[in-house]
Amino acid sequence: MKLSAVKRRWFRAFEVNLGLLYLLILAGITARYILVNLEKEHLQANRSMKIIQLKQEIKLLKEKIKEKCPDRWTRFGSSCYFKSTEAKHWQESRRDCQDKGADLVMINSKEEQQFVSELNMGGESWIGLQAIKKRISRFVFKWEWRWMNGSPLQETFWAPGQEDGSPDYNAACCDINGKWIKRYGSKTFICEK
Repeated sequence: MKLSAVKRRWFRAFEVNLGLLYLLILAGITARYILVNLEKEHLQANRSMKIIQLKQEIKLLKEKIKEKCPDRWTRFGSSCYFKSTEAKHWQESRRDCQDKGADLVMINSKEEQQFVSELNMGGESWIGLQAIKKRISRFVFKWEWRWMNGSPLQETFWAPGQEDGSPDYNAACCDINGKWIKRYGSKTFICEK
């Protein structure tokens, strides 16, 4: 069949456009393939860097664990703990720990709680919890327990009825069952570094 010149131009333009569309699709697929591979290589490089960093952190932690704790300090995990024999107020206890290059103990696991309870030898000692005033609304405040570095509690070991914060109390460890209690006054204290 013979086509008129107009129809031939139209078909020729259609063929050219179809060819360009094919090339664009092919270029898009190729670009996507290249980007996916680059992203994959980037993720693998990041993963390798993270593995190297984690290995370095593990090495540092192992070295820290091998370090000897100072006299009168006891090792548990990667930290050293000091149990005072002298009774002080919470702020004075914290200052004493800081003078030793440490701070009041922050208890982050059941195992650490058990260790601190045993280290405490059935007495009451200050730990690093304090009641912080938190604004609920313009005139309403609530007292909330926080570690002295400002971090919230992840796991708690409160004695029944002791978990509500109040301005006159700080947290001590431990009652006769090894649980946290709120107290004021002078107590012995436990430092961690």
